Amino acid sequence: MLTRIERYAAHTVSQRLRGRLKNIPPELVPLGVVVAFALGAACYSITRHLVVDKTIRLKRQNRAADAHASAGEHH
Repeated sequence: MLTRIERYAAHTVSQRLRGRLKNIPPELVPLGVVVAFALGAACYSITRHLVVDKTIRLKRQNRAADAHASAGEHH
C-alpha cells in the first residue's frame, strides 16, 4: 500500500487539485459558488466600509473621559 506522499510524489499541484475536485459531488458545486460569492461580497463590503466611512472609531480617543466615567462605577 502506497502512502499519500508516495502516491502524489510525481504529480504536480494542478494534478493533485484536479484529483481532489473530481471527488466533490456535483450537487455541492452551486453551493460552493454561492458561499464563495457571499464571502467575497462580505470582505469587499467590510473593507469598503472601513476605508470609506470616516466616522468609525477604530481606536479609543478620549481615555481621560473613559477613565472618569468608569471611576464612578464601583460594583
